Parts: sequence; structure tokens; C-alpha cells
Amino acid sequence: MSLLAQKIDQVIENNKGVIAFISANEIPKEHHSKLVRIESIGLGSFFGGEVWFPTSTPVAQFGIYPLLMGTLWVSFIAILIALPFGLAAAIYMAEIADSKVRGILKPIIELLAGIPSVVYGFFGLIVLVPLVQKIFNLPVGETGLTGSIVLAIMALPTIITVAEDAITRTPRSVREASLALGASQWQTIYRIVIPAASSGITAAVILGIGRAIGETMA
Repeated sequence: MSLLAQKIDQVIENNKGVIAFISANEIPKEHHSKLVRIESIGLGSFFGGEVWFPTSTPVAQFGIYPLLMGTLWVSFIAILIALPFGLAAAIYMAEIADSKVRGILKPIIELLAGIPSVVYGFFGLIVLVPLVQKIFNLPVGETGLTGSIVLAIMALPTIITVAEDAITRTPRSVREASLALGASQWQTIYRIVIPAASSGITAAVILGIGRAIGETMA
């Protein structure tokens, strides 16, 4: 019996993630596995569990910790990518581009916001996954970085549209006063216009985060 318990423990150790259903008498005192008890799943096991295996027998595993942390990390990286590009595009459209260029770009960006998430997910699967796999020399391209890039692309139209509207609504008198005091156009933008539109830019970031977290296809 002692040898049988050691062999079972050795098999479990060599096959990470396997769930074995054995008698309590066959468990050695010093084992390399984690005991899974047949009981109801508590809140601690649900939020802190690291395995999601609802079809396992004799006891299902419901741990959302990897799913929750994966969503948060991918969304966080997506916002780090989307925020500087979105803010730069909003500043360009509101302060630098002429009316003709703005009239072309604004409808295109608003149309991008209406594209279904499944289209973005398909684009990421067909284009970005092989690209990431090739650039980083990975066995597969379905990584958190790929998902973050797709989410960043999805969040960009929302951030650009809302931030551009907030910057455009900045009073003209504020800009003229800054220029009259000798400030350059760029000094007026990052010292006067952006602080004045900070509430709208913050709203754009929050909406972009909500778009990133709420999407499942990517």
C-alpha cells in the first residue's frame, strides 16, 4: 500500500494539473499535490481559486482568479497603449488639423466606434496573432499582448471622439489670452487647453476603459 501511494503521488507530480480521485488511505503523508475536498464552493475558493474546470469529477473547480486577473491586466495594458495615441489624435483634430481634414477624419473615427467587436476579434486573429508570433518568435500568437492591442484599437475611437469634443469646447477666449501673453501654440495646448478640458479627457479615458473591459471577443 505504501508503494502504491508513492507511485500515485509520483504520477500526479509528473502530470501537472491532473485531478486524481483516490482513497484517503492511498495518500502519503508527504505528497506533492493539493487536496481538493468534495464540498460546496465558498467565496474564497471562487475568487481565489486558480483552476476553472467545471466538468471535473467528482468535484467541479470554479476559480475565477486567473480569468479576473487576465481581464484586468489585458485591459490595463490596452489603456496604456490607447491613451497616448487617442489623446494625440484628439489634439491633432481639435487644434492642428484644418477644417477639411477634420471633416474627413471625424466621420471615419465615429464609424470605427460602430464596428462590432467580433470584427475586431477576427482581425486580431487573422492579422495580429501571426504578426506577434513572428516578431517575438513564439510558438503561438494568442497572447495577452495581442489581446491588449486589439482592445486598444477598439477603445481608440471612443477616446478620440470624446476627448476631441472636450478640447473643442474649450472657450476660444482662453486660447486667445494665452497667445496674447506670448505663449506658442504648443504651450497653449499643453498648459491651457488640456488642463481646461481635463474633465472631458478623464471621461473619455473612463469610457475607453469600459469599452475595453466589457469586450469579450478580443
